[in-house]
Amino acid sequence: MATTSSDFSAIALALDGTSEAPHFDRRAFKVARIYATLAADGLTANLRLTPDEQEFKAMLAPEAFVPLDNAWGRQGWTTAVLSELSVEDLRAALEMAHAHALPKTKTKRG
Repeated sequence: MATTSSDFSAIALALDGTSEAPHFDRRAFKVARIYATLAADGLTANLRLTPDEQEFKAMLAPEAFVPLDNAWGRQGWTTAVLSELSVEDLRAALEMAHAHALPKTKTKRG
């Protein structure tokens, strides 16, 4: 059941357009903007979710998903405890965060 930092990196980098770069003491994963960061110790990751998605994840799996205790957390940033997640749950959470990092598309007015 438990996932690792290697699982995290592999899943994130497989998502369309994702690149990896250093971000302070963490590794950041981004498309148009950062959607996830991996802690230096590889035990946790922070994911960019909406506040509603964060509330839902934390309610369903409080041992796995914890809101950041700051302004970023109130915006939806959520800590994922990798050892508490299956590969499927981690992939679903990363796909959710990835969707928020995609470039905004311009719509034509007609």
